[in-house]
Amino acid sequence: MARPGAKNLITDVSGIRVGQAEDIAVRTGTTVILADKPLVAAVCVAGGGPGTRETDLLAGGTLVDAVDAIVLSGGSAFGLAAADGVAAGLKQAGRGFGLIDLPTVPKSPIVPSAILYDLANGGNKDWGDVSPYAALGRKAYDTVSDTFRLGRAGAGFGAAAGAHLGGTGSASVVTKDKFTIGAIAAVNCYGSVYMPGTEAFWAWPYEIDGEYGAKRPPADFAMDPEDWGAAKMNPALGQNTTIACIATDAILTPDQAKRVAQMALSGFSRAIRPVFAPFDGDAVFVLATGKRPLPDAAPAAVARIGELAASTLARAIARGVYTAGKAKGETA
Repeated sequence: MARPGAKNLITDVSGIRVGQAEDIAVRTGTTVILADKPLVAAVCVAGGGPGTRETDLLAGGTLVDAVDAIVLSGGSAFGLAAADGVAAGLKQAGRGFGLIDLPTVPKSPIVPSAILYDLANGGNKDWGDVSPYAALGRKAYDTVSDTFRLGRAGAGFGAAAGAHLGGTGSASVVTKDKFTIGAIAAVNCYGSVYMPGTEAFWAWPYEIDGEYGAKRPPADFAMDPEDWGAAKMNPALGQNTTIACIATDAILTPDQAKRVAQMALSGFSRAIRPVFAPFDGDAVFVLATGKRPLPDAAPAAVARIGELAASTLARAIARGVYTAGKAKGETA
């Protein structure tokens, strides 16, 4: 039976570390998912209002076929600058794509990124000519570790999940044949993660060992297709988006990683309702560390990894909101 990894974090995937940084006054933060070496990667964007950087590099037929890190950040368009700080740290470490191998020519770190909107959360956004995000990205890079905080931390520090506190969540699963899949998400969704009128998460069927409160819907719960529960009251403000990253130790081609990303999108749907709205920028990255070969039936193995990615992502989303609310004494 598949079970969570030792830490129940994306860093249970060997070769993946995570760093986070927050600016308390601005009420925002950044999360970096750092690969120990360049990795095959893919991305799928499903929301109607995305904010991304270098995602075109992950399309087929491009020159660059591996990435050094993924950045998730608050700050809307300003938050894309967090990747500058991460790239600076990688450059100093001598990492990046080198088209010309000369000592005087720096390599170019490849750092695809996605952002969420937290500009209207009450923090002090009067930062003058220079936003805090490049510095946050560098701080997050300098603090990477195989353990990290959930809830009000990193990219989810200033987030709101529907009408409730949002946050950063993570989860992992290890299969009986030792494949590991991990997920991390910064949850700032328009939709609600809770079933209407209950303390049960939409993702409750995927919960393992009470990791987000073990709340179940009442036996007489009746589904109303038009009842979205605790969704945000004014989506037009654009204060939304859930951004995520999946990692696995499987050997995947870029096309296989893309299929896993497409399948992982259903993890959003299992945890948030409604999702992928015109005012969400929902996106998910996939990283493959390439340490475990797929069985001979590769398409079936990819399908299996994609399904595990989806359920693990749903758990990560619920864990992020649960941990954020628990720390602040909030309930559904």
